[in-house]
This record gives sequence, C-alpha cells and structure tokens, in this order.
Amino acid sequence: MRRVSLRNLRAHKLRLFLTVFSIVLGTSFVAGTIVFTTTISNAFTNIFDNAAQGVAVEITPSDPQSAGVPLTVVDQLRQRSAELGIDKLVVNNSGLVTIANSEGKALQTGGAPSVGTAYIPPAEAISAADSRIMTGGRAPMNAGEIALNETAADAGDLKVGSKTKIVVGQGNAPPREVTVVGLIDLPTATGGYVNVQFDAATASMLFSDGKHAALVDMSAVDGVTPEQLVERVRTALGPAADRLEIRTGDQVRQDQKDQVNQFLDIFQYILLAFAAIGLIVGTFIIYNTFSMLVAQRNREFALLRAVGASRRQVSRSILFEAFIVGIIGGLIGLAIGIGLAAGLKALVTSSSGLPAGSLEVTIPAVVATILVGVVVTMVSAWVPAARASRVPPVEAMRASATEGSASLRTRTIIGAVVGVAGVVALIVGATGEGLGPVLTVAAGAGAIILATVLAGPALSQPFVGALGRVVGAPFGTIGRLARTNAVRNPRRSAATAFALTLGLMLVAVIGILGESFKGTVDDAVDTGVTADYIIAGTNQAPLPAAIADAVKGVDGVEDWVSFGIVQAQVEEADGERSVTGYSPLGSPVASVASVDMVDGSSDVLAPEGLFVSERSRDSLGWRLGDVVTFVGSDGTKIPVTVSGVYADNESLQPWMLGAAVYEKLVPPPARASVAIFVKATPGTDLDTLRTDLENATDSFLIAQVQDREQFKSTITKQIDQMLITLYAMLGLALLIAVLGIINTLALSVIERKREIGMLRAIGMVRSQVQLGIYVESVLISVFGAVMGVILGGAIGWALVRTLAKWGLGAPQVPWILILVTLVGGAVVGVLAAVWPAVRAARTGPLEAIADP
Repeated sequence: MRRVSLRNLRAHKLRLFLTVFSIVLGTSFVAGTIVFTTTISNAFTNIFDNAAQGVAVEITPSDPQSAGVPLTVVDQLRQRSAELGIDKLVVNNSGLVTIANSEGKALQTGGAPSVGTAYIPPAEAISAADSRIMTGGRAPMNAGEIALNETAADAGDLKVGSKTKIVVGQGNAPPREVTVVGLIDLPTATGGYVNVQFDAATASMLFSDGKHAALVDMSAVDGVTPEQLVERVRTALGPAADRLEIRTGDQVRQDQKDQVNQFLDIFQYILLAFAAIGLIVGTFIIYNTFSMLVAQRNREFALLRAVGASRRQVSRSILFEAFIVGIIGGLIGLAIGIGLAAGLKALVTSSSGLPAGSLEVTIPAVVATILVGVVVTMVSAWVPAARASRVPPVEAMRASATEGSASLRTRTIIGAVVGVAGVVALIVGATGEGLGPVLTVAAGAGAIILATVLAGPALSQPFVGALGRVVGAPFGTIGRLARTNAVRNPRRSAATAFALTLGLMLVAVIGILGESFKGTVDDAVDTGVTADYIIAGTNQAPLPAAIADAVKGVDGVEDWVSFGIVQAQVEEADGERSVTGYSPLGSPVASVASVDMVDGSSDVLAPEGLFVSERSRDSLGWRLGDVVTFVGSDGTKIPVTVSGVYADNESLQPWMLGAAVYEKLVPPPARASVAIFVKATPGTDLDTLRTDLENATDSFLIAQVQDREQFKSTITKQIDQMLITLYAMLGLALLIAVLGIINTLALSVIERKREIGMLRAIGMVRSQVQLGIYVESVLISVFGAVMGVILGGAIGWALVRTLAKWGLGAPQVPWILILVTLVGGAVVGVLAAVWPAVRAARTGPLEAIADP
C-alpha cells in the first residue's frame, strides 16, 4: 500500500504541489519565527555574557525611581574593603541622554538605549575593555568634553573633534555644548546603542544629587567567591541593605537576559499566533483537498478493496500520503523560513536597536517545523481517510464521486445550538458579566467560529443560491450552471469559503479595535484637552524638566502645565504596590484640560493633595478623604489625602499628585515629564506663538510642538502602523485562503472533466467555460467574505465593550475597511479562478469524454 501511495503522489504532481504549497506557507512562518527569535536571543546573550566581566557584586537601588545608592554606603564599603574581601570598588552615575548628530538633529537609536555614564579610567575599571579609548582620542576631562562609543559616532557622522549638543533626558539640566574627544570600542554595543561618557564630576552633577550613585560595582580578592562577597556586604550594611539590590555579577547578567528573553517570548508568541492562524486556514484547505481526492478516487479504492485491501489499509494509505506531504512541506517550509528569518534579521538590525549576530538554526527549530507540517497534514486528512475506508467496494464502483451526499441535518442542528450559545456568551461578556468578560467573549468567539464550521454547508446553499441568481443573471445559462456547481456540494464550498472567512474575520476584528482606539483618542483630546498646544517628546521620549522653564518664558503663554511622571510605591494592607501617575506642575490643570469633579469642592489641586479619576477610584480603592501613603526612595513615608475625584478623562488618567508631594517623592535627577500643555493668552496669534515655542524648545532636540489635531494624528499614526503590521501578518492567512480557492477549483475542474468535455461537445466555447469558473469562484469567495465580516463585526463589538473599563470608548465600525473587504472578496474570487479557468478551457471535448 505504501508503494501505491508513492505511485499516486508521483502520478499527480500538480495535485501534490498544490497540497504541499498550502502547508509550506504555514510551516515557513513557524520556522522563520523560531529561527529569528533564537538568533536575537543568542545575540543578546552573547552581549550580556561579555558585559561587566570581572564584576563580582553589583549594588543598585531597589526602587528605580530612587536617588540611587547612598554615598554613605559607598564610604562604608571603602573603609572595610580589606575586611570584606573587596579588590576594586567602582562608582558610576548614569541617565538618559540625547545627542545631536552632525546635522544638529537628535541621533535616532531605533529603540536602543541612549545613556550617559561616567568614564572610568582603565587603572580603576574592573573591566578595562569597557573604557578603552581608541587610538587618536583621549578621555574626557571636563564638563565640555565627552567620549562616545564608536558605533554611535559612525551613525551620527561624528568623530574626534566634532562639536555637538547633549540633552539630559531627566532632571533640570539645560542643553550642553560638548566636544567629542575620544571614541570607545564597546564590545557590548548593540545596533543603535548610544553611550556618552563624561568625566566623573560632570556625570555626578548631571545624573545624581551629589549624595547618591546609580550603581556600585565590586571585584573580589582571590579566594573570595561572589556569593561570599554578597553575604558579607549585606551583613556589613545591615538595615541599609533592605532598600538595595545586592547581586552577583552572574545574577545581574542573568536578570538582563531574562528581561530580554521575556520580551522575545512575547514577541515569539505573537508571531507564532499568526503562524497558527495560517496553519488553521491551511488545515481546512488540506481537509478539502483530501476530501475531493477521496471522492475522485472511489473507483481506485474500490478496486483495492476488491483485490483484498482492508479498510485499515485504505485509510493508512491516505494517511501515509499525508505524512509524505507533511514531510515535504515541513522541509521546504524550513528552508523558506530560514530565508525569511535572515531577511527579517537584516531589516530589523539595520533599522532598530536589536543586536546583530549570526543566524541560529537549532535542532528544536528543525524538529518543530517538520513536526508541525506532519501533524497538521495528517490531522487534516484523518476524516477523509476514515470516509474512504467506509465506502463499500460495490457502491464505490457504481459512482465516480459520493462526496457531499450525506445529510447536513445533524451537523446543522449542532451548529445552530453552538452558535446560539456563542452569541449569548458574546452578549454576556460585552455587558461585563460572567466569569470574566474577556474570557467569556473569547469562549463566545470560539463557539460562533465552530458553529460556522458546522452550519456553514447549510448556510452556503441559500446564500450562494440567492447570490448566484443575482450575480449569474447577466450571464444567462452560464451563470445558472456556475450557481448550480457552487451549491451542489455545500461541504466543499463551505470549507473553501471558511479559509477566507477566518482571515477576513480577523481583519474585521482588528479593524474595529483599531478604529475604536482612534475614536477614543479623538474623543479624549477633543473633549478633555483645552490647551492650544501640546509639547511632547519624539517617539514618546520623556521631556527633561528644564523644558518647562523654557516654555513658561515665551511671550503669549498664559497657562502651562507640565505633567511630571510619578512612579512610586504605596503602602497597602498586604504590602507595597507599584503605581504610576502624574503631577501637574505650573498652572492649575483645569486651565488646560477639562476637570469635571465628581467628589470634592474644588478643581484646583492643592500642593499636598491627590486627585483620582473615577476609574482609579474603583480599581485602586482610593476614595475622597482616604489617606494614601506614598513611600519615598529613601524609605520616607508621605501620607497624602485624596482631595477630589474627577470624571474619567483619558488625557488625565489615572491620578494626579500635588506639586509639593511630587518634589518630596521624586528626586531631582529622576524628574521628567510626559508632556507640557500650553494655553495662549487671549488675542495671541497662535502661529506666532507656535514659532516662538519651537524656537524655545529647539535646543532640546526631542521636543515637538503640536496643536490638538496634530497631537491626535501622531497617536493615530502609531495605531495605524501597528494595524498595518498586523494586517501584513494576516496576509499569510489570506494568501493561504486564496491558494485554497485555487486548489479547490483546480481539483473541481479535474473532477468535472467529463462534464466540461460534454459541454464543449454540445457547443460551449472556451470563454464560456472560463466565465463559469469565474462566477463560481466569486460566489464562494463573496460568501466567505460576508461570513468573515459578520463574525468579525460581532467579535470586535464584544471585545471593544469588554475593554471599556480600561478606557476604550464605544465600538467604531471601519465602514471603508468593511466595504474594501467585501469588494476584495469578489476580486479574490476572480484572481483565484484565473488558472483553474484557463485549465478548464483547455479541456478537449473528445479527450474528456474518453476519460474513464
């Protein structure tokens, strides 16, 4: 039987190609995802393995918003270094910086860090490679000099002797004119990484309050292990160690790897999710293909049964064919996936901050790709194989095809019941009830998708029949024949259409989510912001506090509010909780935004007060009159009374802290703003004010001045970019769906070879044959598109409603996208039918009639 299966595959090369290609698209995406993420992960691992070589112990503050490691701790460790077993002790200060390139514009990092640190001379450094000045340069010696890593200098077209500008991303330091006096060859520099090194005194002035350091590195004397040194340092520091992270160098490197790998895991899951979508679509195509093959080969199976083959042998022969197809598809998919990973790696390393490294093709990637190809193909072929084994020899010898003759009653009833349950779950989830709104909606979505699979054949008959009367009417008899062909095998039509349904359903869901997000942004700015201009950082970078000083001095500015970022700890009954909010600094916040108080007598936030939104009141439990205890970076507890609750305003979420508390809570080196809202003095020419604001903030490199419409556009463009990426990934599923239609039509042409030959014999010309295939394909494709839009609309509506408690507004329907989707479904039908139609038209009348 294995020989029979192999002979069958060799004899039908076109059929083999179509089936293999459908699995190749899915498996190549799986292979590309695994190879790409493994490559990036290993590149980061190599970087971290080479970082801070020789460091035995590193001390950092537990709270990232704190002022740092107290210098009293440093002094204590220096005094007891011999006793503790410390060889070298290095103090460093660091912070976010932006450096201008040779054209005076901010050097773009592609998302990689851009940090300023202190230059450590080789004699003092634990790892001399981290501070190696390249030939032709020297170390920075005063506030006007810097050293820069070589890769950043190349990217910014800077060299030794270049004059440029530095902006510190936090604190209140003004832009600084500096000269590049040295280039550093950093072994740990990633694609867009920027490291600006200052002399120690300047770094301390820029990035600390003079009483703290960002981190402390130590090496151990011979005979003392890192673990021993950690314990000794903790014991020596006593209670002060409670607010410090004291880790071995290996722990620091492993934590860095874990952080990166956590992000890469999420990224990999997202990519694999889209690969899974493609494979699910491919599953229906393979199922459809094998179903048609089984129907076409009934005589062959009957003959095998007649000469002694058992049912098990027949089903096994089909599964063996599926196994071979899966192996071939997996291997080809692996090769293509490696190429995709190489292209994606070259793209992202050249335009982002991800590190470069050699392509990593691991054994798990090879095994996973081939296994996925085999499993998906064999699962898809299982039902057709079982169906073939149940056909009695005599019955199969009487008919050339029996597929689709069974009743649809049972599956339709089950589908209807499941569909009703799914709709109920969507409604319950959308209203915020159930075991969890999101989980309830997910269960409902799964149910209605399953219902579509089960009831699809029954739904296709009336829908395609009615649509066929309209679409086929202009084409007369040819249109009626096409309609008949589309409805006479509803299982095949529904399975073919479902591949397209699934892809377009996801397009509709993502479109509704994206449109709703953009609608929420528009409403939030239109109704919640009254400022004339918003100053924000490019690429959502935080604004240094010094920008506010420049803005408030501009003529024509009546009110300004800088929203300082607050990341802090608050005391609760079961411990401390990390929270993030903002502190409006400058004018009263009501002068630049809508503040509708729900509880509280005044919309003016007192310096010692705390305003919370209704949503935060409910989620955090902070109510009017409650005392919230914030914990300062030095452990100081700052009790603050909730002085007001305001109606939800997405521009002012989640809570606002008084200026006096902000100054106690956030140390000067850590202060930064998310945005500055500016209100013009009545009668001021807004164009002139804009020019003056741009001139005042231009030296800060990252500040951009926008009116409300531009501010909305900036945010919605980011949403659009995300949607384009998602649509591009969904293109895989849609491509497989188109392939499925081509596959089904091509096999249908083979199946109906005698029928087409007879039509040619009685006078049908080639163009009429082609037209019939086109109309049939359009009917199936439009059915799939309509079902996809309906399912996607229902699921998208329910998802948006469940996200309302997180601030998402009312569901918005992207009508243009819906229209394009429906028209696209018809276009897909035409394009998918081109090759099968040409193949059908070439069928010779006598050849077809003579075909057994």
